[in-house]
Amino acid sequence: MEPCRIKICGLSRFADIMAVNEAMPDYAGFVFARSSRQVTADKARQLKRELEPGIQAVGVFVNATIHEIRRLAGEDGGPVIDMIQLHGDEDEGYIRRLKGYTSLPIIKAVRARSREQILEAARLPCEYLLLDTYTKGQYGGSGRSFDWELIPELSKPYFLAGGIQSGNLKDAVARHPYCVDVSSGVETEGRKDRGKILKMVRTLRKLTPEYTKTEGMAKTEAGPE
Repeated sequence: MEPCRIKICGLSRFADIMAVNEAMPDYAGFVFARSSRQVTADKARQLKRELEPGIQAVGVFVNATIHEIRRLAGEDGGPVIDMIQLHGDEDEGYIRRLKGYTSLPIIKAVRARSREQILEAARLPCEYLLLDTYTKGQYGGSGRSFDWELIPELSKPYFLAGGIQSGNLKDAVARHPYCVDVSSGVETEGRKDRGKILKMVRTLRKLTPEYTKTEGMAKTEAGPE
């Protein structure tokens, strides 16, 4: 079984980029939807230039136009993102249309309410699912976990999100996600916290000692407790 990966989402400042470059998670998320962590395309392009090449940039969208995603996926001035995360009401038809314009991997978020809902989403033409907490009136970012007992056995790899922090990281990894997705769990007063990022990535690597990203491991081990 492959080791669990980690994504640090909601990066919006150059200080955030410096922190993840030191910690070396697998993925860094830029939120283009309305949010306290939202970044513009220009700001994301600037941040991406400073991001270590070994970290893949994920663009997070909520009901965006396909044109908007195409611009960030490389149509205008080179790619800003390496993967696409759809966190809204995007359906099978939308995903198929998007795939007609880009070969970037697509993650489809599911605000988990039942096993049947998750299994139905697994049939969508995306490379990954992202399982997040359902909160009425919100598309994500609640900082709360959902009942992980709802997660069925899945053949499609999935990201696990929603309230993951140092206290429940071990339990999250035990669910065998492809990747854990962390945002508020590495923040202090709404801002990304370098120490928490380093600790989170280091703890994840210790839980999956078979991980072979040696550069990330070396940098992370050098971080503070």
